[in-house]
Amino acid sequence: MKFTTKTVLLLLIALGINNSLSAQLKLPAPSSTQTIIQEFGLGKITLVYARPNVKGRKMFGGMEPMDKVWRTGANATTMITFTEPVKIEGQDLPAGEYGLFSIPNAKEWTIIFSKNAKQWGAYTYNQNDDVLRVKVKPKATKDVTETFTMQFVNVTESKAQLHLAWENTAVTVNLTTDVDTKAMANIAEAMKGEKKPYMQSAIYYFTNGKDLKTALGWMVEADKAEPKMPWTKLWLGKMQLKSGDKVGAAESAKAGIELATTMKNDEYIRLNTQLLAEAKK
Repeated sequence: MKFTTKTVLLLLIALGINNSLSAQLKLPAPSSTQTIIQEFGLGKITLVYARPNVKGRKMFGGMEPMDKVWRTGANATTMITFTEPVKIEGQDLPAGEYGLFSIPNAKEWTIIFSKNAKQWGAYTYNQNDDVLRVKVKPKATKDVTETFTMQFVNVTESKAQLHLAWENTAVTVNLTTDVDTKAMANIAEAMKGEKKPYMQSAIYYFTNGKDLKTALGWMVEADKAEPKMPWTKLWLGKMQLKSGDKVGAAESAKAGIELATTMKNDEYIRLNTQLLAEAKK
């Protein structure tokens, strides 16, 4: 078939109109996308995944076969990024961007972190790209989770759990990070500078069971630098009380109450009042 210049021109115009209309058409996504950014340790975890719905169907062992690699969501492969090294179920995982795959099973799930994070579904999944595999136990749930849900729960400075739930199945993956070693190194380095972070360092020492004498000494210096702050008095009093100085703790708490009252700061009136009550016991 021969095409004239006019025919080709009309065809190009028609294709252009069709593409323009397609670009303008907006419809709701059958599986919505969610992005979660979770601070963890001294870094962040970013999780991007699409969330399919049950819609009355049988999912695991039905729409999603058992013992087959699953994209852990819908549409593009689920992507998880760590800015700091972590441990997944006790195994090391370097910082980086990963495709998060899984192999569902009634008794045990395999969670896979792949270096190939940019692909559609699991159609081109290659086990040679695996960086880490861990095994976790699924739990049956009484209530149905209609929309596939992933979230970070029980998050502390050094521990967190990635929780997956869909239909009547829930899976938990344990994450840990060695934040203390890094934090202590950061404090040691910061204390070499001219402007020393006395208060932040003292609070870290105090809340993490480090040397109390050092923490109290730093907090005294912080109080000298900011003597009119009710939060400084509060932490100074907490450390004094912990070290056995009830009289000093009570004096700090009273000063904190006066300063907070002047500032009309109800929170620190309450906190310093609680500290004063503890110091009087």
